[in-house]
Amino acid sequence: MRTGLWLIGARGSVAVTSMIGALAIRAGLAAPTGCVLETPELRHDALPGIGDLVFGGHDISSTPLDKKAAALAEAGVVPDGLASAVQDALLGIEQHVRPLPVAATQGETARAIAADLDRFRAGHDLDRVVVINVSTTEPAPSPHLAHADLDALRSALDGPDPVLPPSALAAYAALSAGCPYVDFTPSTGARLPALDALAREKALPYGGHDGKTGETLVKSVLAPMFAQRNLKVRTWSGINLLGGGDGANLADPAANAAKAASKQRVLPETLGYVPQGDTRIDFVEDLDDFKTAWDLISFEGFLGTRMRMEFTWHGCDSALAAPLVLDLARLTAAAHRAGRTGPLTELAFFFKDPLGEVPHGLAEQWQSLRAAVEAYASAPR
Repeated sequence: MRTGLWLIGARGSVAVTSMIGALAIRAGLAAPTGCVLETPELRHDALPGIGDLVFGGHDISSTPLDKKAAALAEAGVVPDGLASAVQDALLGIEQHVRPLPVAATQGETARAIAADLDRFRAGHDLDRVVVINVSTTEPAPSPHLAHADLDALRSALDGPDPVLPPSALAAYAALSAGCPYVDFTPSTGARLPALDALAREKALPYGGHDGKTGETLVKSVLAPMFAQRNLKVRTWSGINLLGGGDGANLADPAANAAKAASKQRVLPETLGYVPQGDTRIDFVEDLDDFKTAWDLISFEGFLGTRMRMEFTWHGCDSALAAPLVLDLARLTAAAHRAGRTGPLTELAFFFKDPLGEVPHGLAEQWQSLRAAVEAYASAPR
């Protein structure tokens, strides 16, 4: 099943690491470590393979993919020899990475994005194209968007004033072009009633939000532990230090607030109450593409005995995120082929702030994902 993977933010660290990884795995130069669909419980030949993915995308940056790959190698994100080994293949992808269209109205911009997607799909004879947003985090949208219906939105997009944030405009364009959409960021994406209506009108699935790669992954394991042992969490505070483009973007207070809110949702959802404390995100330029998180948890046990737990997480954001992007492309393509429409709640395993009323504990999310893979794989081909 030849599947197009169109990345919004295609010249960024996560996107290029995804490309390098897929090309290296396809060539037999690397193992699919970190790819969830390559675990024995989920591996299935009815799903599109990593080698079936064809890459393209949009970006506002003009940095060539091979130059970005060299920078990632220099930063220690990918092995230098691997970046060099797939250089020719990256140059082949380069011709399918387009500047993000900018037109007089958002409606015209959306139609230009959709036209690029149509050309990509036809030019490669693809069964389907999955669009995944891996661009920088946006501030939370204006509340009035939650009340706009699809017809009103279509009309407003051809007016002189911007209506949708960039991620939602990309989602609108993707769905209009018949492409499933996934938001790997905490940005708005397709999480608007009007865009849900568009997805259902086009019989398309969509997924998100905010890939779960580090501190929140640990939270989704630890928080259910406290709940199941009936231990009262009094406070849970975290400090996140990160560099790179994502860290620089999160120096903006509005974007920072959106990200922090996404990271905290797992606690009330799994504990059933909100402990004291919050999550802080600070930009540390020297960290480049790496990140460190430190969490302090104070809890209460039998007879009110006070105790605490601390953990520290050091990770490379792009190396953690890239295999999940490949998994999500393959799963969303399989869901589309299986006839799934609307929000893919079964993909909550991958997200900090998943769509729908779903469990937030990792073990329950894993079981839901396993059931979904079985359902996708058994659907008529």
